Amino acid sequence: MALTFLTEMQNSITENLQGPEICEAILAWFAEHPEHEAESREILKKWLSRMREKNASDIDFGAPGCDKKVWFRIYGSKKPVEEFGEFAYLETSAIILSWLSPAQRSMLFIERSVDFSLNFALQEGNARFRGSCYFDSGHLGTNFRSINDKLYSMEGLGIPQPVAQRMNLKHEKAGLVLITGITGSGKSTTLDAIIDMNNRDNAAHIVIIGHPIEYMHTSKQSLVRHREVGPDVKSFRLGAIEALRQDPDIIVVGEMRDPQTIATVLEITDSGHKAFTTLHTSSAIDSIHRIVAEFPSDEQDRIRNRLADVLSVCMSQKLIPTIDGKLVLAKEILSVDSSVKAAIRNKNIGEIYQMMVEGKRVGMCTLEQDLKDLNRKGIITQQSAINFANNKKRMSQLLAMG
Repeated sequence: MALTFLTEMQNSITENLQGPEICEAILAWFAEHPEHEAESREILKKWLSRMREKNASDIDFGAPGCDKKVWFRIYGSKKPVEEFGEFAYLETSAIILSWLSPAQRSMLFIERSVDFSLNFALQEGNARFRGSCYFDSGHLGTNFRSINDKLYSMEGLGIPQPVAQRMNLKHEKAGLVLITGITGSGKSTTLDAIIDMNNRDNAAHIVIIGHPIEYMHTSKQSLVRHREVGPDVKSFRLGAIEALRQDPDIIVVGEMRDPQTIATVLEITDSGHKAFTTLHTSSAIDSIHRIVAEFPSDEQDRIRNRLADVLSVCMSQKLIPTIDGKLVLAKEILSVDSSVKAAIRNKNIGEIYQMMVEGKRVGMCTLEQDLKDLNRKGIITQQSAINFANNKKRMSQLLAMG
């Protein structure tokens, strides 16, 4: 039992309450006992501090799914933290609610989930986390993801110089840069590295629209604005439209979640701006298909042509388990030239894979080529290369070639 007041709170709250009702009962109890709300907040700080000590990327707790335990994800594996013990649902709900603002609580009760950022000081320095709270079987559960406070360089991420230059406003003033991958593949880390490169190299204005805002960039050579969906702007789409009236050079849209946002991002780049965004796809070819397929059939030709006009770079990535038990970035890079543009316009998307295979001179590579290189360097096993490849047959062929 983590909270000293659990028994007292249990005796005061009706047992059969669930969902928002039990949350409102907890908040009413906190209003009468503010010192206990402070205790709940301290428990979460201790857990998040321990999470960073363990190099965990995520923490999950609350609701039946967690089986009364706290879970860490460390280098890709999610396991319960036995040293923390077990917690009643009422305890974990109290801990979660103690950190939510009144506006976030209202959103949680209406939408049954809420995403937000959390920022506070720990002994080892300032810490920032991305939180997601939701209901699971009538009880409150949550996930917090640690936001990396280290900014990587393009070289540190293994991004070839010709591609990094295309991502840099100094070398290319307009165009769409897509960073894609499944949840937890490091997209935010890559996006922040690209933003930092531009922030250091250009006297410009960068507008970042996020949900929530994760890394907070300090203005260096560039003026950097952070606008969070919810507190600062109503949606990604509206944030992007509003940014056009704010004299931007670069607009960063945290995620393209719907056709309206995709169309707006394409319009931004078509109007001569540089845009960075992310998509939940695992390859460059999937990304092109996904964007076009989001629209009705009678609009797809127009979207396909506009995408061919504005797409500059598409980088798809995965985090692969290493031989020493950590994770390493593997990537597929498409740098769009006239041949790629023609393939997109003419619906010959399948030809793009071979263009990436042959495009090493300009920084292109397929995921399979990058996985083979990681295996050749002794960083990952052959089995991991096959497991994470998009094209497993091609991967086996490359490994067989030595």
